[in-house]
Amino acid sequence: MTRDAKSQASLDAVKAMEQGLANNEMDMLKYFTEDFTWRGNQGCGTKNGVKAFQRNWQWPLRAAFTDRDYKTDQFLADGEWAACFGHIEGTHTGTFMGIPATGKRVKIPYMDFWRVEDGRIADNPVSVDFVSVMMQLGVDVFGGEGWEKYDKGDAEPPKPEGY
Repeated sequence: MTRDAKSQASLDAVKAMEQGLANNEMDMLKYFTEDFTWRGNQGCGTKNGVKAFQRNWQWPLRAAFTDRDYKTDQFLADGEWAACFGHIEGTHTGTFMGIPATGKRVKIPYMDFWRVEDGRIADNPVSVDFVSVMMQLGVDVFGGEGWEKYDKGDAEPPKPEGY
C-alpha cells in the first residue's frame, strides 16, 4: 500500500528536520514555521517559536549530551500529521536536571507528533522520557516506589476493593 501525497510530504518534511537536528544545524526556519509550538511533557516545557525552541531545548540538550545519535524506530504519517518513536543516544558531558556530567552513555526515549503546514512544522507535541534518563544517571525520582517493582514481583500491587 502506498501513502497518499499529503502524508508523504509531511513525512518528508519531518525526516528532513530530524536529519538537520542530527547534523547540529541551527537554521531551524527551514523546518519549522517561525511561530510553531513545541509542547513537551512535564520537565520539558513548552517552546513558543523557533527562537524559544533553540534557546530552551536545543541548547540545553546539546550542552548536556554530546555525541548524539538519533535512532527512530518507526515513522507514521496521516495527512498533515506525522509521528515517530525512538530514542537519542548521547554521552552525558554537561549538567542535566542538576546532575553534573557523568560521562555515561544514555538513551533518551521519545515520541514526537508533528503537524505540517506548507512543508514546515507548525505544531509539535512531544513526550521525552526524562525520568528514564535520570534513572540511568542514578537518580530515582520515584524513591523506589516505581511500579516496575510489581512487574518484577518485588511487591504486590494494591487491588481495588472487591478484587
